[in-house]
Amino acid sequence: MSVIYSTATKNARMDAVAAQIDAGSGPGTLQIGTTGMGTVLATFTLNDPCAAAASNGVLTFSGFPKSDTSADNTGTAAAAVIKDSNGTTVISGLTVSTSSADIVLDSVSITAGQTVILNAASITHA
Repeated sequence: MSVIYSTATKNARMDAVAAQIDAGSGPGTLQIGTTGMGTVLATFTLNDPCAAAASNGVLTFSGFPKSDTSADNTGTAAAAVIKDSNGTTVISGLTVSTSSADIVLDSVSITAGQTVILNAASITHA
């Protein structure tokens, strides 16, 4: 049988994740990469604080849309990680797409030097 958490517990856990992202001396970052983060395609600076309080077990990041005005590399966006301002990975294994994903981009086809638009980011407690 699966473990089931109350909504209050889910919110507290998601708020703890946000606190980890915000724990460094500056804002965290969100990196978009190819499958398995083999190549970093684009990097976005998150707001600080990165999100409002979680609601219904969902942590919704704030300040979107955001732009990376010069993509680092060329490839197909398939994964994302979020790091604190010290570069420590807080969340990995995030899904990326143009809809219905943790990280929502304007396009998953990225070319080095192009502007990449990050439309939304959220994580849902299982």
